[in-house]
Amino acid sequence: MKILIADHFGMCFGVRDAIAQAEQLAQKGPLTILGELVHNPVVRERLRAQGVREGSLGETPASDRVVMITAHGASNAKRAALQSTGGKVADATCPLVHHAHEQLRRLVTAGFFPIVIGKLGHVEVQGLIGDFPDTAVLDSARDVSRLPICARYGIISQTTQPIGFVREIVDLVRRSRPASEVRFVDTVCKPTKDRQLALRKLIREADAIVVVGGHTSNNTRQLVASCRAAGKVAYHIEVPDELQADWFRKIDVVGLTAGTSTLPETVQAVHKRLLQIAST
Repeated sequence: MKILIADHFGMCFGVRDAIAQAEQLAQKGPLTILGELVHNPVVRERLRAQGVREGSLGETPASDRVVMITAHGASNAKRAALQSTGGKVADATCPLVHHAHEQLRRLVTAGFFPIVIGKLGHVEVQGLIGDFPDTAVLDSARDVSRLPICARYGIISQTTQPIGFVREIVDLVRRSRPASEVRFVDTVCKPTKDRQLALRKLIREADAIVVVGGHTSNNTRQLVASCRAAGKVAYHIEVPDELQADWFRKIDVVGLTAGTSTLPETVQAVHKRLLQIAST
């Protein structure tokens, strides 16, 4: 069995920097992360082993404990609420998520009705719309029909959405509201685009694809969805022990990729396990 590794896969700089920041702070004293730093159980377990705990925004931090905003970001309102408690606040928000916040703010300031294309309820989306409660979140084409009639629509996207899907939704808004002005700002991050583009190559060349990443990771799930939408068998795993040799009995070429919150060593371990399966 031949194993092909995607040209772009795994951890992005935003996740890498957030983990490094958390580990550095944990060495200095107690640290509470407000939610999951990244949606990956391997990373979360590694941080727990260093004494890092997960909490909620509603908790009042102890004076000696630093609290950290996750890589997914938070609204300015939540930041202000957190700072008002008097605790020490560290911010691990990805710079590309900060960029999405700024673009949404500019659209609202310019008088556009705000729209975010993304997963309703996802922590990044909740952070984006937190300061603009009237924002419409479009999770599917069906949601477009529920938009209020407005003269001007301003659209951004959750950073980990597939750019093809985002453009389809933007085009649908334009077709369904021909009399309105629609301004779209592309906020899908480059690491997500790179991994989706590399996946297309794997889809053309592999019989099945293994996608490594947290089961609650949006960008990892989007990689899996893209495989299946193209008619490819896709196996979504978090750790190498989940791989089953029976999956590959009739597979000549298997592709390997990973979401942006997946540790390099996890991907290496999965690759090693695939080589063991191939050898038998």
